[in-house]
Amino acid sequence: MVAGAAIAAALAVAGCAPQGYNAADYGNAAEPASNDVAASPGATADPAATSDPAAQADPDATAAPGSETGTELSDDQITKALTGTAVKKMGEVVENEGGFVLYRFDGDSNSPAKSNCNGDCAKVWPPAYTNDGKPTLKGVSSSVVGTVTRADGTKQLTIKGWPVYTYIGDKKPGQWKGQNVSGKWFVIKPDGAKNLTCLPAVSKPVAPPASESGAESSDSGTAGSDYSY
Repeated sequence: MVAGAAIAAALAVAGCAPQGYNAADYGNAAEPASNDVAASPGATADPAATSDPAAQADPDATAAPGSETGTELSDDQITKALTGTAVKKMGEVVENEGGFVLYRFDGDSNSPAKSNCNGDCAKVWPPAYTNDGKPTLKGVSSSVVGTVTRADGTKQLTIKGWPVYTYIGDKKPGQWKGQNVSGKWFVIKPDGAKNLTCLPAVSKPVAPPASESGAESSDSGTAGSDYSY
């Protein structure tokens, strides 16, 4: 019975794995090679459809929130839209205006809403920042969208109380390489629930971006890092 369950679990992972999945490539030691977008944000998605969107911008290109005086963020730092759509092999997701999938973190809380992802965590999992808490919504009800004030005074969007984030390991719109990272990060659905349609093996997050001096941050994935995020 145990062996049968293990085989069934392996087949389930293979069945939901992204196109180009290679177990040796998942997470830090293993990320799906690619996940194709099912549809452009805002469109009615056909899970069988695919596209090849442009690559994500370098996460270091935008100044980190908190480097400016005060907590008001510039237009290019905030999340302007939340779109409920679907992507291949995962199904329901929420994407930002760039088409990047949003995640929730089990280390946070939603009642009351609180983000516990700071420091290197927020470099790997950029928060969906906002100034007014009023992104353009499509396929996401305004009744579940809110904000939480982060430790640095900035505001972050929430869905059903859960703070939401993107993942720097996702290089194209529609990818979901952050699914089940650390066993704590999950694709969020438009109603705020975790999307558990596909659960690849638990994996480590990618390393935080190098600092301006060229040296990696203290939790960069070198020996000794606990990957608490």
